[in-house]
Order: sequence, then C-alpha cells, then structure tokens
Amino acid sequence: MATSDPILVSRLTCPECGHASDEVMPTDCCLFFHECPGCGARLRPRPGDCCVFCSYGSVPCPPIQTGEDGCC
Repeated sequence: MATSDPILVSRLTCPECGHASDEVMPTDCCLFFHECPGCGARLRPRPGDCCVFCSYGSVPCPPIQTGEDGCC
C-alpha cells in the first residue's frame, strides 16, 4: 500500500560481507552504487531493481513507496 510520506532511512545490508548500515535515501535521484563501509564492495542494483535500496535495503526507495513506476 502506497503512503504519502515515505520513510527516508533504509538499512542497507551488503550481500558480500553482511555489514549493515542505516542510509538516508535521496528523494530527487536514484542511488545506483553504494560502497560497503565494511568490506568496500561496490553494490549495484540487482536486475529489475531501480536502485541499491530496492535491492539491499530494509525499505524500498521513496518513489516505489509512494506508488510511482520507479526511480527518477
């Protein structure tokens, strides 16, 4: 169910080392890459996902939360 006020913090979990960090999601652009602070792996979205938050986050990106077709 879509919400008008998206959650702006998501916990990214690295698929390489399992390190988790809370990250603020941008509302005006997608985050295609994220460097894991634990192991330095460069995360990128899985096929079919618009950003790293949709692939590895505890909360999807704001456009997905609000029911938009995808990221900017």
